[in-house]
Amino acid sequence: HFFRIIMAVVVVMGVCGCGKTSVGELLAQKMDATFAEGDTFHSAENVAKMSRGEAPSDEDRWPWLDSIANSFEEVGAQKDIVVACSALRKVYRDRLSLKTSKRVYFAHMSGSFTKIFERLNARKGHYMPSSLLESQFATLEPLEPSEQGITVDVDELSIEEIVQKLLERFAANLVLDKR
Repeated sequence: HFFRIIMAVVVVMGVCGCGKTSVGELLAQKMDATFAEGDTFHSAENVAKMSRGEAPSDEDRWPWLDSIANSFEEVGAQKDIVVACSALRKVYRDRLSLKTSKRVYFAHMSGSFTKIFERLNARKGHYMPSSLLESQFATLEPLEPSEQGITVDVDELSIEEIVQKLLERFAANLVLDKR
């Protein structure tokens, strides 16, 4: 079965190494949605900066967030999109939400520093060094009650269990088309 949220964007968010891409890809598959990897929208300058272990500033992030938000509309009005994007601060999430006519729902992949640090160190072929994890945790602002979203503790759950939890929450709170 596929589950479709009518004209929606699901932003799978959290610090580096929390599983955004793995969760996002499977969630998009289950929803018959388009998946977008937020990292691919970073400028070469941002990637170089992060590769050197420097956290991007807000000024570095605005064009990146705008590029991601612009992609929501490019997908088309009748297609849902799941995007993996850190969206660490509320102001970043607001920026993503306000730039689209689609409903934006946030899925925060939350976990302990220790577990995520272990995952990040085991990850190969990614430009983001584990040294930036502390700054990401320091920057992270949990979802506020006014934001549409769910927080999932990823420490003890498999990717499949996380996606199932998200789909159940969407079914309980959003208009879903089950096909």
